[in-house]
Amino acid sequence: MRKSGPPKGLIAYLVLELLEEKPRYGYEILKEIREISGGHWEPSYGSVYPILYKFEEKGWAERIDREDEPDRKYFELTEAGSAELADRRESCAEKARDFADVILGFFHVYAAFSTDERFEIPDRDGEWRFDETCSAWIVEQLARHHERYFDAAFERIEATPEEFSVRHGITTDSDEGTPTDAGDASDAETE
Repeated sequence: MRKSGPPKGLIAYLVLELLEEKPRYGYEILKEIREISGGHWEPSYGSVYPILYKFEEKGWAERIDREDEPDRKYFELTEAGSAELADRRESCAEKARDFADVILGFFHVYAAFSTDERFEIPDRDGEWRFDETCSAWIVEQLARHHERYFDAAFERIEATPEEFSVRHGITTDSDEGTPTDAGDASDAETE
């Protein structure tokens, strides 16, 4: 598990989403982010509480007192916070490609470290290794998470990146077939 957590902008977005659901305190938010990330991110108090205080300063959240837990600092989303969340949701919609690029980029580098003779990374006892076994485990975890979150059996997709992009109305860089900005889906092939 990475103790550092996701990039700060993503933490702020997640905090807004979690506060929209209900008033929360810092540690509760940390636990939720850890759960949302499948246990791979655990942001620190030093990253979440400054965000909460900044939101309070900007009028996006306000501290509330609870008689049942007077020692905890609960925060609640304000109307201005709901408007900020709506803006950030729009911004987040534009980042799906960035997320996919990070995931695929890291996996390609992982596979290169595993197979490319230019990299001579030693194996360490009791640690993850850059090899086929650990690579297969990563792929297996991705398939399991897909099945869990989408409640559907994972099926292989035989389309090339270019075919997948055309089918789903995603414009691509002409050289490599990598997705760029979302295009008009009206010209896309139907599945």
